[in-house]
Amino acid sequence: MTDTTIPAHFAPRWPGAARPGLPSVGTERETLGAYLDWHRATFEQKCSGLPAERLSERALPPSTLSLHGLVRHLAGAERWWFRIQFADEDVPMLHYSDDDPGQDFDRLDGDPAEAFAVWRAECERSRRITEAAPTLDATGIRRSTGEPISLRTILVHLIAEYARHNGHADLLRERLDGSVGV
Repeated sequence: MTDTTIPAHFAPRWPGAARPGLPSVGTERETLGAYLDWHRATFEQKCSGLPAERLSERALPPSTLSLHGLVRHLAGAERWWFRIQFADEDVPMLHYSDDDPGQDFDRLDGDPAEAFAVWRAECERSRRITEAAPTLDATGIRRSTGEPISLRTILVHLIAEYARHNGHADLLRERLDGSVGV
């Protein structure tokens, strides 16, 4: 034990936060899965309590980012990495075409509640794919190169993706209504 003082002031907690706790010990699969689920819950928390029209608001011009756009983007990322690249499912990409690659952020048609339902379904499908994989060394095929990509790499990539976009969600939410907290 050291004489290090424990800080008296920590970052404020998000009001009513009900995210799963993060493990201090566990297997690699348990730890990676818990961190990804924590980031998913963090994103959902950052979007909670806003009316639909605010979720679609682009609060940081000239950026096209919105919470609605982020949820569409993250649903597409879940599908792309877990279903298309890892599990080799023959499903269409969400909110993307070569002719219109920015649909997730540029086209905010549709109800944000429906976008969240699609995102939650994609997250659940990703969890089932992860649970069914024999090991984290199991591989899918990276579509851009044709080379193998491990489930471990995909999980780490998605944790980084959510961490980046949770930062965006922090800024958007603070700009929209002043809400802050971890």
